[in-house]
Amino acid sequence: MSKILVIEDEAAIRRVLVKILSEENDAYQLEEAEDGIKGLEAVKNNEYDLVLCDIKMPKMDGVEVLEAARKIKPEVPFIMISGHGDLDTAVNTMRLGAFDYISKPPDLNRLLTTVRNALDRKELVVENKILKKKVGKNYEMVGESPEISVIKDMIEKVAPTDARVLVTGSNGTGKELVAHWIHEKSSRSGGPFIEVTCAAIPSELIESELFGHVKGAFTSAVKDRAGKFEAANKGTIFLDEVGDMSLSAQAKVLRALQESKISRVGTDKDIKVDVRVIAATNKDLKHEISEGNFREDLYHRLAVILIQVPALNDRREDIPLLIDHFSKKIAQEQGTAQKQFSKSAVTLLKSYDWTGNIRELRNVVERLTILGGNAISEDDVKLFASK
Repeated sequence: MSKILVIEDEAAIRRVLVKILSEENDAYQLEEAEDGIKGLEAVKNNEYDLVLCDIKMPKMDGVEVLEAARKIKPEVPFIMISGHGDLDTAVNTMRLGAFDYISKPPDLNRLLTTVRNALDRKELVVENKILKKKVGKNYEMVGESPEISVIKDMIEKVAPTDARVLVTGSNGTGKELVAHWIHEKSSRSGGPFIEVTCAAIPSELIESELFGHVKGAFTSAVKDRAGKFEAANKGTIFLDEVGDMSLSAQAKVLRALQESKISRVGTDKDIKVDVRVIAATNKDLKHEISEGNFREDLYHRLAVILIQVPALNDRREDIPLLIDHFSKKIAQEQGTAQKQFSKSAVTLLKSYDWTGNIRELRNVVERLTILGGNAISEDDVKLFASK
């Protein structure tokens, strides 16, 4: 059931709007407010799916109501109601965040179409928020060690900027989590996050994957295709395992960073892109530069901010938190109760050499959850997680 508030000081028009909407859909729950002050108070104290708000009202006009409401309930769509002389103001309210406006007297079809569209948009916004919360949980960074605290502090400082970031560390340390956190906390969080695993793409296809191609550029190019840089426009592209990128692809990435332009394979036509680049590698890129495998100028473009993710062996105090986090998550995925780990089991796991880092720990926790007893004991660890 959609809850709609009508803010209108003219009782006759208010009654007409309520009548039209109630006859259109008996599932609409309609409430009224006779002036801007009462309307804003209702918005503060209730959850509405849509607000219809007159512009010209005594005490507090509709523009003031809209501006105040956007600060406290930005997700609620507003449809402004304008008289003939209010059209310029009505158009201006769109810039302030109104969904749309309708003129007096209201046209039946336009009113109902606008209301339906606004409610559909509200539903999409809510679904998107729920989805983003789920994504956020999937990429939660767990730990309270000094090493992780430093990284979290760096992310808080770096995320709001557009600075390029190079994330380094061994396989399985959580470099991808750092990239996701930076994106989620940035002003680009509403845009796409496009991940490219450079090592997984054959060298002869990496340029097409990143920059796209035109029809006929090579044998299998049967139609034009956009690349990852175009897909990431207004958002973030994450170049994972960037140290495995071919030198020819590196040159094109360098140009994209320098000029904010790319060109598809098979054409010289430039395409403007607005993309934040985060890269990650488990290689020593300075060594790769000395060996002639990586461009030094690209390294300096990518490593504006350098974040080194520590190995799990260097942050053992986080292991109990990670065990609890993974066991809870695995139980949710499997639809079972979370298994508790005994203190001796946790102590033993803390003593192990985690060459596979967090990824390996997660696998071990899952194995123990499946094969161990109702409570994971030290014996379970020795039996199923022996190093």
